Amino acid sequence: MKLLHSGKVRDVYADGDDLILVASDRVSVYDVVLPTPVPDKGAVLTRLSLWWFEQLSDIVPHHVISATDVPPEFAGRAIRCRRLRMVPVECIARGYLTGLGLKEYEKSGAVSGVPLPAGLVEADRLPEPIFTPTTKAPVGEHDEFITYDDVTAEVGTETAEELRRITLAVYRRGAEIAADRGIVIADTKLELGWAPDGTLVLADEVLTPDSSRFWAADSWQPGRAQFSFDKQFVRDWATGTGWDKRPPAPEVPEEVVAATRARYIEVYERLTGLSW
Repeated sequence: MKLLHSGKVRDVYADGDDLILVASDRVSVYDVVLPTPVPDKGAVLTRLSLWWFEQLSDIVPHHVISATDVPPEFAGRAIRCRRLRMVPVECIARGYLTGLGLKEYEKSGAVSGVPLPAGLVEADRLPEPIFTPTTKAPVGEHDEFITYDDVTAEVGTETAEELRRITLAVYRRGAEIAADRGIVIADTKLELGWAPDGTLVLADEVLTPDSSRFWAADSWQPGRAQFSFDKQFVRDWATGTGWDKRPPAPEVPEEVVAATRARYIEVYERLTGLSW
């Protein structure tokens, strides 16, 4: 195999005509990789993504070829997948207002050019889920909000419509399934690519604690921060250290690592109904 790319969390290898996508235990916040890994994180992301790919297969095809035909050293945290030509924008759906979406709304009353009602606060539920694309920045740089018109200019009208349709359909299906299990999915980010025949295909990871915000439904309350089953816990810790969000990042204490691992595993078990 040949290493093609080492990202913030995943490593991509070429193996003949296929790719081997390996999820590491690395954690990134504010586009910076922390020096301390979270044990089992890569395996959780991989297993949860595989479960979701099956739940969503009637909405959009996925890139998975095999979860078992991978090198032994990567077993449990890697997949063999199809090569795709990746869409050059990040596809994000938001059903609730938080994070960078909230900051953008506070500046302009809109997110990615989508106007929202006045007076919304942290963790408010939006009238309906919205498509809020961003640029796809290189490692170490920050994604920037773009409008639907920007996406159209980048990939064409037909593809832009499909990206929005797929992103919102995946979010709605995921949010519906999660709600039955006591989880609110506030937002999620998808990666899509083109197969050789031009079909859009869901790739990378999907509806994981790295790509989504998961909240406890029984304690959700607008106007404050929520209990989260995702890496927001690590973001909050990092912010509280006074770190300036530039490399190098500080070492993560053992108790924060343990709590993060526990939250990832709990949301996996709640969503899938499977024991870790």
